[in-house]
Amino acid sequence: MFASCIPPLLVRLFTTLCALVLLITLGLGSELRVRVRLADGLITEEILEADSERDAISLEFKQGDGALITFVADFKQNVKIFRALILGELERGQNQYQALCFLSRLNHNEIIPSESMARLRQKNPQAIRLAEERRGLEQLTMSTAVNLSRAGQLSSHIYNVCSEAREAIYTSQEDAKHWLDKGVEGSVFEILPQTAEAPSLQPCRVTTDLWQPCLCVYSLRLEWYPCLLKFCRSRDTTGKGAPYRCGIKSCSKGYQFTYYVPQKQLCLWDEET
Repeated sequence: MFASCIPPLLVRLFTTLCALVLLITLGLGSELRVRVRLADGLITEEILEADSERDAISLEFKQGDGALITFVADFKQNVKIFRALILGELERGQNQYQALCFLSRLNHNEIIPSESMARLRQKNPQAIRLAEERRGLEQLTMSTAVNLSRAGQLSSHIYNVCSEAREAIYTSQEDAKHWLDKGVEGSVFEILPQTAEAPSLQPCRVTTDLWQPCLCVYSLRLEWYPCLLKFCRSRDTTGKGAPYRCGIKSCSKGYQFTYYVPQKQLCLWDEET
């Protein structure tokens, strides 16, 4: 009964504002929080976000050692971004935290599409999820540094995700060559000394001098992520079967990155025990 009291101009303005709010909300993508058990037995919460407009997925969680791990899959550019914010050892002269970024190619069927991720819901948010498939460890030699200011040629997400790791963004020579062949400028990459100048560098774990260059190893594991879509078959009245999406398959996968550091002080976690 109050509608007749509202001027038509205000009605149009309110309608426009509602539409704007809806567009902004849709642009933010969707978020899913999943509780998972880490390899050390601790429970952590993964935050998975899907942005179907930018065709990207992100996953973030905190490891048992306090490191914050962020993973981004950019489907538009077929690039994977791994970022680690590692707590520093202040008593040993390190900064409060250390940031690392690793870039690699995103292969087909590694993870479900962003539009499928955006539709995911869970019935019991308090349940602790275990991956259905535990995939093997992928070992990557990250022998090439990436220039942050030019990395937008690889993915528009790199600058925001890796800005804190400005001097520590790495990729492999194989992936760098692939991107160069695709037309990416050579100024994006710099070959690190481990292959160009010092092929016999020792691993950091056996290097005793904190100021010596060495080969550092950093490992992480994505404990739970939707890796494949499941399809079921329904039958119509004629008995013909038709496939339809009926769920997802979850995977767990580990990554081990080996890369050059100018001093062992930047790799204190990689020590012999």
